[in-house]
Amino acid sequence: MTLPSGEQWTIRHSDHEVVVVQVGGGIRSYTSGGRPVLHGYAEDAKADAGRGQLLMPWPNRVRDGTFTFEGRQEQLALSEPARSNASHGLVRWALWELVDRSADELTVACRLLPQQGWDWPLDLRVTYALEDDGLTVTPSATNIGTSVAPFGFGAHPYLTAGEQQVDELTLQVPAGTVLDVDDRLIPTGTSPVSGVVDFREPRPIEATTLDHAYTDLRVDEDGRWRVTISRGDTGTTLWADASAYPYAQVFTGDSLPPAKARRTGVAVEPMSCPANALATGEGLLRLDPGETWSASWGVLPKG
Repeated sequence: MTLPSGEQWTIRHSDHEVVVVQVGGGIRSYTSGGRPVLHGYAEDAKADAGRGQLLMPWPNRVRDGTFTFEGRQEQLALSEPARSNASHGLVRWALWELVDRSADELTVACRLLPQQGWDWPLDLRVTYALEDDGLTVTPSATNIGTSVAPFGFGAHPYLTAGEQQVDELTLQVPAGTVLDVDDRLIPTGTSPVSGVVDFREPRPIEATTLDHAYTDLRVDEDGRWRVTISRGDTGTTLWADASAYPYAQVFTGDSLPPAKARRTGVAVEPMSCPANALATGEGLLRLDPGETWSASWGVLPKG
């Protein structure tokens, strides 16, 4: 019998356990001490709402699925038809292969070849490694073509601290700027954080609705930024290499189906570029033939 997410690959270290799946190469579940750290999905289900998925070769959205790169105009398939956007890249439903594995670390890979709206072959790899304090995820992309390739990366984990609704959580997003968007969630500019979207200091989410990209994130001494959700003494932190991931999308799940809306964690998405970067060039990486990009992010449980 084939599971909806394909093969299941498990790694363990101490009381941490992560399950990575063949479909999309993302995280289906992460538990620590038996409690969920990420709000994933069941073995007999497919990923919903981007849950745990890898977003390559672009994160977020491309308006009308159109962009021009190096004089070449492209038309991507509109994978978010309700908003007429191309959403979350091309590999989250692709079949990934397991290329290396030990008890507490594994690497999966996918070769992205040219297709509608995309003309650049890339070798994609992601390594998942568990240590005493949590999970480190290290994606990489290598341009195996003959011309410069555009590239952006994002990931879509949903952080949880055992809440029944996200309203119970306290959130900290140490960012100075938020991206303004239109009704299709395409950026129109930026604003200093203020009012309901200001989480520079930890405070309860309560009824706040978030589907916002933040930037100008505070960088700690180790070169990482950190976004944290907590409930009492239990919490989960997502960190990212600030030099590679200048953006973090935070989503409270309000647009999910009623049974899951605001009930299945807070998505905290490290992104190398904002929405519509293929069209605007904002934060977009340019990979020369043979060049590899790689940068880490991770998840730390508390309690």
